Amino acid sequence: MASLTAPPPQAGTKRPRSSAQEHQVSAPAPDFGADSDDDVEDVARGKGGGEGGMPSSMIVQFATLEGENKGPQIDIPLGSTVLQMEELMNQLLENKDKVPYTFYVNDAEVMETLEQTVSELAVSTEAVLRVSYQPLAVFRVRPVTRCTSTMPGHTEAVLHVNYSPDGTMLASGGGDMTVRFWDVQTSLPRFTCRGHRHHVLCTAWAPNGKRFASADRKGEIRLWDPSKGVQQGQPLSAHKQWVTSLAWEPLHRNSAGERLASSSKDALIKIWNTRTGRCEVTLSGHADSVEKIIWGGEGLLYSASRDRTIKVWNVEGEGRKLGILVRTLVGHGHRVNTLALSCEAALRTGPFGKEECALKALSKFTPEEAQAVALERYNLARGGEPERLVSGSDDFTLFLWNPADGKKPLARLTGHQQPVNHLAFSPDGRRFASASFDKKVKVWDGRTGTFLATLNGHVSAVYQVAWSADSRLLVSASKDSTVKLWEMVALKRAKATLPGHADEVYALDWSPDGSAVASGSKDRTIKIWAH
Repeated sequence: MASLTAPPPQAGTKRPRSSAQEHQVSAPAPDFGADSDDDVEDVARGKGGGEGGMPSSMIVQFATLEGENKGPQIDIPLGSTVLQMEELMNQLLENKDKVPYTFYVNDAEVMETLEQTVSELAVSTEAVLRVSYQPLAVFRVRPVTRCTSTMPGHTEAVLHVNYSPDGTMLASGGGDMTVRFWDVQTSLPRFTCRGHRHHVLCTAWAPNGKRFASADRKGEIRLWDPSKGVQQGQPLSAHKQWVTSLAWEPLHRNSAGERLASSSKDALIKIWNTRTGRCEVTLSGHADSVEKIIWGGEGLLYSASRDRTIKVWNVEGEGRKLGILVRTLVGHGHRVNTLALSCEAALRTGPFGKEECALKALSKFTPEEAQAVALERYNLARGGEPERLVSGSDDFTLFLWNPADGKKPLARLTGHQQPVNHLAFSPDGRRFASASFDKKVKVWDGRTGTFLATLNGHVSAVYQVAWSADSRLLVSASKDSTVKLWEMVALKRAKATLPGHADEVYALDWSPDGSAVASGSKDRTIKIWAH
């Protein structure tokens, strides 16, 4: 049963309930078609009735997340759904084109009806209710519904699939010791890159798309030119044991895009200058294998280890300032398997937003232009707030952190019954999803850690999850050989089950423009799923 333990709530609120009732997620209330002015007026006038002794309507003041009031105070029914409040906001703001919105009360997202949220938070119905709103991406990603391509080639299990930052190429790595590059438009192989002497365990695109890094069980890192399919320079003899994770420096921090971090089972993290092949600094401090690293957008690197800790490192500056341990985050009772960062989608795609993916080739960006656009996109994703980090562990728990501002977690999240092995923030940072060996995917509020839903449907361990570019859809890959598609409006049942693989699905990625999902399997194939 999922529950949440958080710091003491503000006055006038209470903790989310941890009973079974807290986790019953019903389908959203039907939209009663507020498409005309009269219908919207009915919503605003307070038609409808409350339950359990609550009033039927309430005075509401809409405001931006920054606190700016929008429109007059309005008497609306507590039974109003999110869709009905969207209609009302579009009327109030006089939007020519309908814009989707998300609504919050005391930082808690309104998931179904206003009444449900008010009741759960025990908010007074006698005072004016302040409802914050946030516009969502106007473009909508269409649900993937069918397999459009099956791509054979690997002779052993496919362990990784990664779309390039601009979405024009797909890279894969696997147990056959090869890295392969695929043409996204034709689903045909472009290059097969050989050189690794053991399984390719981790891969990563540079955020400018000009380089691709892969690392293997022998501890070697190889750099590839994806436009030619050739190795760049000599392999980096990085670690004495296998490499567990790779992370490039974000493009908005350095336009050259040359620095790469690697972590290993040898408990070390190394920062490389990939142009010279030189290790700039070795970060030592963990007492056991480092399982995951993320290079953040503020000059910090985050590492998760089997020693049950997360460490925050300063990876900018020169001399002794480079590689300083900033703080250690403690709380997990077992090894920490995975991390996710709230701005990770913007960091991964660098200067390439949806429009850039569609309209600009990589060659049209100068390094300075790319860095400026990447910084703009990062700041937009951050939204004036510090980046948030979530960690998942073998102790079945998750912790939500503000890693740049203290050692105390924002929330401790429980509910999984087996180890948590993968996490992913939605591109808008409002939610994150956790995948576990307990066959479940759970969805949480990205700002508070509040539990939102358990997604049931897989019949075996869930290995990975991936979000659509508009944050409305989620896919999950499982040991049960299926990929499942979930719609965040429903937050309950799978919108579609995508069968086709003949064995466990290890790898999953959604293209930056939202047009396709790639999955890699133990059956040695890659499948492309589209609408």
